[in-house]
Amino acid sequence: MTVIDEIYQGDRSNSEPGRPRIIALANQKGGVGKTTTAINLGTALAAIGERVLIVDLDPQGNASTGLGIDRRDRNTSTYDVLAGEAPLRDAVVATAVPRLHIAASTMDLSGLELELGHRGDRAFRLRDAIGVLNKDIDPPLDYTYVLIDCPPSLNLLTVNAMAAADAILVPLQCEFFALEGLSQLLQTVEQVRANLNPNLTIHGIVLTMFDSRNNLSSQVVADVRQFMGKKVYDTMIPRNVRISEAPSYGKPVLVYDLKCVGSEAYLKLATEVIQRERELRTTH
Repeated sequence: MTVIDEIYQGDRSNSEPGRPRIIALANQKGGVGKTTTAINLGTALAAIGERVLIVDLDPQGNASTGLGIDRRDRNTSTYDVLAGEAPLRDAVVATAVPRLHIAASTMDLSGLELELGHRGDRAFRLRDAIGVLNKDIDPPLDYTYVLIDCPPSLNLLTVNAMAAADAILVPLQCEFFALEGLSQLLQTVEQVRANLNPNLTIHGIVLTMFDSRNNLSSQVVADVRQFMGKKVYDTMIPRNVRISEAPSYGKPVLVYDLKCVGSEAYLKLATEVIQRERELRTTH
C-alpha cells in the first residue's frame, strides 16, 4: 500500500516510562463495530479502575457522538493534534463515565493526508502526541490505556494509529467477506511492523454482530477461528438492538442498558482483554 511504502522510516523507538498501553481498533471495512467496541471496551476498563482515553481518528466522529460530545463543544480536536497545532491534552474532554475521556474528532481530519503531504514525520504524529500525554502528570490525571478508534480505511490516519500502538484489536463482522478483509488488514499490519513499528502485535480479533440463527454466522466463526486460532477472543458480540440504540442517546450500551446481552458480551470481552494484558506483562 503506497501510503506505507512512501512513508519516511524514521526513529522506531516506541517505549517510554510511564506511557499508557495503546490499543488501536482497526478494520478497513465500515460497520463492523469498531466504534461500538472502542466505546464499550473503554467504559468497561474505566469501570474497573483504569484511566482510559479514547482517541477518535474517524472524521465522522461517531465515537465522540456516541459518548455524548456535542459537535459544538469540539473546539480542539484530533485534527489540531495531528496538524501540530495543539497538544493531545488540549483535545481531551470528559465523558459521563468516570475515568473515561475522549479526544474528539471533526470532519477536518478528512483533509489531513493532503495537508501533511510528504512531511517526513507524518506517520508518527499520533505516536509523538501520545508520547508526551503523561509527561509531568501524576495520578489520577494520567492515563493507563489509550484506545484509538480508526476510520474504515487503510489511510494515513490508520497508519498513524498503527505506528503509535502497542497492539491492534480487530472487530470482525460475521459476514461472507470477513476473511478477505482480514487478510488485507494483516498485510498492512506486517508492512507497518516492517517499516514503522517493529513492536506492533495483534492483540486479538473480536467477532461482532453474531446471529446464532444464521448458519452463515456460524460458518464465518468456524473459518476465522481455524485461520487465526488463539488470536480470536472467545467472546462474540451478538446482534442486539440495545447496542444499536445506545449511541443515539450519547451513551455506551453498558450505561444505557447494563443487563442486555450486548452489555454482558462487552463485559466478557473486557475481561478477556485484561487477561491477555496480564499474560503479555508476564511474558515480557
